[in-house]
Amino acid sequence: MKIFSKLGLILLVACMAILGACSNQSDDKEIVIGASLLTQQHPFYVELKKAMEKEAKAKGVKLEVAIANQDLNKQLSDIEDFVTKNVDAIVLSPVDSKGVVAAINKAKAAKIPVITVDVPAVGATPDAHIATDNYTGGKMAGEEMAKALGEKGNVGIIDYPTVQSVIDRVKGFKDAISKYPNIKIVAVQPGITRPEALTAAQNMIQANGDLNGIFGFGDDAALAAVTAIKSAGKSGKIHVIGFDGMDEAKKAVKQDQSFYSVITQHPDQIGQQGLQAALKVIKGEKVTKVIPIKPGVFSKEGEKN
Repeated sequence: MKIFSKLGLILLVACMAILGACSNQSDDKEIVIGASLLTQQHPFYVELKKAMEKEAKAKGVKLEVAIANQDLNKQLSDIEDFVTKNVDAIVLSPVDSKGVVAAINKAKAAKIPVITVDVPAVGATPDAHIATDNYTGGKMAGEEMAKALGEKGNVGIIDYPTVQSVIDRVKGFKDAISKYPNIKIVAVQPGITRPEALTAAQNMIQANGDLNGIFGFGDDAALAAVTAIKSAGKSGKIHVIGFDGMDEAKKAVKQDQSFYSVITQHPDQIGQQGLQAALKVIKGEKVTKVIPIKPGVFSKEGEKN
């Protein structure tokens, strides 16, 4: 009986040692986060990616980045690859807010947390969403347009209708403009890339000889609108409000009489907090479901928040 007890004790100690070793191996396991970003052709996403990489390095985390290049099928394939690799979390800026739902649900079914940044998903529930408060930014853009036009005139909008963050911006803009009975929105056209936005702006100007303002959903759209206005010989007669606040747009606000102001975002904060949220979820910590980043305004007088 004593022999059995001693043997049992030896086995118990051995098992505890093995479990302890396994636990240590688990603790030492490298954390891998997959990031699927909409593009790297825009300075906003270049800054967002840099911020994520910087935060990953500071936290000792491996970050694998895939660029969708605004191609939904490419993004879906990249997410599928992350699920196959069984990464610890996925950070995602959707190319199409509704089109990524199935991929998000597949990741969640595989027990892989999903964090969305900048662009929300519609129809799926990520573990957290970090983005500019786009609706508020859109309202700010509307107020800027009202100031630029002296509260009266005709306005066009260059849109990106498949992305929820832009839908929110445009809704905020329209809601703000609705308070001014002498301002009318006479045209809304998609212009996702800068060349497409240039065509949209040219069409608006040609179809509306009395156009007074253009709201560009992002810097590329706004800068394209400024180019179209110059080409039409209407510099200073049509005012542009942009959204993003990258260096090129800020410079244009300072130098071009048509570019009235731009709503500024903070991609560095979005990238950093996106990676931080992913780590919190991986570690089982509580995370706020929606983390809004307040936008600012950059005008010819400089930046204000």
